[in-house]
Amino acid sequence: MKLVLETKNINKHFRKPNDFHVLKDISFRIKKGEFTSIMGKSGSGKSTLLYILSTMDTDYTGELYLNGQLVTGKPHEELSTIRNKHIGFVFQFHYLLSEFSVLENVMLPAKKLAEKSHVEIEYGAMEKLEMLHIGHLANQRASRISGGEKQRVAIARALINNPSILMCDEPTGNLDSHNSENVFNIFKRLKEEEGLSLLVVTHDEDFAKRTDRIIQMEDGRIIS
Repeated sequence: MKLVLETKNINKHFRKPNDFHVLKDISFRIKKGEFTSIMGKSGSGKSTLLYILSTMDTDYTGELYLNGQLVTGKPHEELSTIRNKHIGFVFQFHYLLSEFSVLENVMLPAKKLAEKSHVEIEYGAMEKLEMLHIGHLANQRASRISGGEKQRVAIARALINNPSILMCDEPTGNLDSHNSENVFNIFKRLKEEEGLSLLVVTHDEDFAKRTDRIIQMEDGRIIS
């Protein structure tokens, strides 16, 4: 089975004001098409871990592999390309640019990657919006749509470069139960139909219980 993500003995310290050992010997794997959630109390290290897995934080010891390739120790510019190409992000807050249209927001990461023409990027963005049943919103300003719609636009944006893995930090944290259910179903469909791997940090136990596997964290360790 193809591994999309693997960590080996990741340790992280915050040095200031005092030395704090925030992540302790974190080792796990995520296979292609696996839908995994990470749970744990506030302060258990979940978001810190996600920051390392997303290649944004490089100040750790241990090894991080993406699609079988060691990414630990690579220069920042190379990491930026790897991140843009292989990892999609969905956060609790959608971070859409309000003065841009929905379509323009979705196109942004592909423009940054600059591997396709404007026409191809626009076509790909439309395709993602249609897939999430929000194609009709393409020309709306991002500031004019509802919270649930914004989160779907954020998911479309995360998918624009066809990443190997989607990393999500509390993606349903700001949504009501109806919209949370929508997001869960979108993720499940992406896993089943697109073979996408998903890693979701969540406080929502009902959400986590329905994923393939829960990684439980406590005091910077994986306990189950």
